[in-house]
Amino acid sequence: MTSSLLNQPLLVLTNVPEEALAQSLARALVEEGLAACVNILAPVASVYRWQGQVEHATEIPLLIKTTQARYEDVERAICRAHPYDVPEIVALPIAAGLPAYLEWMREETGKPLRV
Repeated sequence: MTSSLLNQPLLVLTNVPEEALAQSLARALVEEGLAACVNILAPVASVYRWQGQVEHATEIPLLIKTTQARYEDVERAICRAHPYDVPEIVALPIAAGLPAYLEWMREETGKPLRV
């Protein structure tokens, strides 16, 4: 993958079943330099089909700001922490944004940080 593609800013979406997990996952992603920022949203009601049954759950959505270069590490971190067999992990390319903000995202995810 070329350098410009690796620097592509991404918005990664996931849902977790509880606030404590949302807080710990968000903090870990930022502390490890895998995400520049994680927004923890208000709980949502989710309706989905799982193993042939329609399920209802309350989940906490996370909006994870990262880059393509960090995506695989973000995915691994979510899977390690997540209690679901198949967690929702969806990455969307960010087509445009405030240039200074996108550069900040790249800088924050360009090197691992330990706090």
